[in-house]
Amino acid sequence: MTQSGVSQHIKKLEQHVNCALLERHGKQFSLTVHGQNLYQQGSLLLKEWQFLEQQLKDDSPYSGKVKIQSPGSCGLQFYSQLLALQTKHQGLNIDYRFAPNISVEQAVANHNADLGFLTQAPTLSEVTSHKIGTEPLLLVTPAHIKTPTWQALCELGFIAHPDAKHHAQLLLSENYPQFEHLEQIKHTGFSNQISLILEPVSLGLGFTVLPAHAISAFNKPKLIQTHYLANPISENIYVCHHRNRPLAKRMHTVIYTIKESL
Repeated sequence: MTQSGVSQHIKKLEQHVNCALLERHGKQFSLTVHGQNLYQQGSLLLKEWQFLEQQLKDDSPYSGKVKIQSPGSCGLQFYSQLLALQTKHQGLNIDYRFAPNISVEQAVANHNADLGFLTQAPTLSEVTSHKIGTEPLLLVTPAHIKTPTWQALCELGFIAHPDAKHHAQLLLSENYPQFEHLEQIKHTGFSNQISLILEPVSLGLGFTVLPAHAISAFNKPKLIQTHYLANPISENIYVCHHRNRPLAKRMHTVIYTIKESL
């Protein structure tokens, strides 16, 4: 670009920002305070763009950070699978957080999570998803309950958790004609920690409904009884991401790993 071309470009820029960027001294010049600020900020933006451009070129399937959220019920299984993946490819950075379905969906919509795994189909327009598998829902009682009659369940009471209403509605409605809604049964406890939900059940304080993997992870299996009811029910598992955000290769790696584990 010629000297006159540069001068014209600077004048147009000054008109656009409505302030002087240069102090002119004949054929020489120096930056004004506004000019210095623009130069500093512009340099930062240029570096960020160059970094982004390099990241796009280096879109590796086995390196970089992946922010994931899911309910704890499926997260127990998924997280262990992803840690095994990270052990093989230590350039990966797995950021995994447990949250209820509704919170996972909101995190994806707000760009606070790259991927979400859900046990209910998302409802937000910003989120797109597809089904990747299923997992059985099972009734869990204290060990002394061998036949989980409706009366026995009502006498025990229900141990709730963040996805309890969804799980109980699916399983109990298909196996107990008396069941209409969860409020029919007294609630005797609540826990939002997936590893602790079965603790009160093991102590005889109530029953609950959980996905199979969450039950198999409990460390006191002799204190609980898992019941396979006449009408088996499974919940769907969905992977979701923001509709307007293309997935990096490392995120496809994560999805493939989870699919293979189901």
